[in-house]
Amino acid sequence: MKTTAAAAASSKYGTGKEALLRAAVGVVAAKGLRGLTYRSVAEAAGVNNTLVAHHFGSRDALIAAALDWAAEQSISSSRLREAADLGQPFTEALLDLLLSEPELQVFQYEMILEARRRPELAASVSALYDNYIEALADGLRASGLTHNVQVVARTLFASLDGLVLQYLAGVDREEIAASLEEVHQVLLLRTGAAT
Repeated sequence: MKTTAAAAASSKYGTGKEALLRAAVGVVAAKGLRGLTYRSVAEAAGVNNTLVAHHFGSRDALIAAALDWAAEQSISSSRLREAADLGQPFTEALLDLLLSEPELQVFQYEMILEARRRPELAASVSALYDNYIEALADGLRASGLTHNVQVVARTLFASLDGLVLQYLAGVDREEIAASLEEVHQVLLLRTGAAT
């Protein structure tokens, strides 16, 4: 029988493999990568730690899967493709990303820093960036941009990445919103869509 705490944790993260990934993201966001153990993930998800080992086989496989999952969730919840399509509410869509699940962003920054110390994570972090840039590139193409789309997408993402980090570090939401709007205006100029 589950304890009350385990039942609460289970309901917080859902069920199955996705619950373990969500729990892993939460653990790393709260404790850093050094706090990520089978036990800490299992405890957060409200399951036995053998289930974590069963699903992932190794801590590194859990880390890679959690990084992929976090990027997918972040891109999906931010509507990044739609935000880059310049007819959409750019600033609001990106602020929603920050406000809805900041632990996804914290987790990803933790992983980026850890990849500097552990080269075996570099491919996963590179794929993380590639996924974000491709989502932006898709939106830019949809908005009519045809020249240097990947370069523009990478430049845009560098701006967004820095603003997200600043937001997580405590910069005022209104300052971030103003900066996002400025990025949007530059994009409009770049595509010739400015009025």
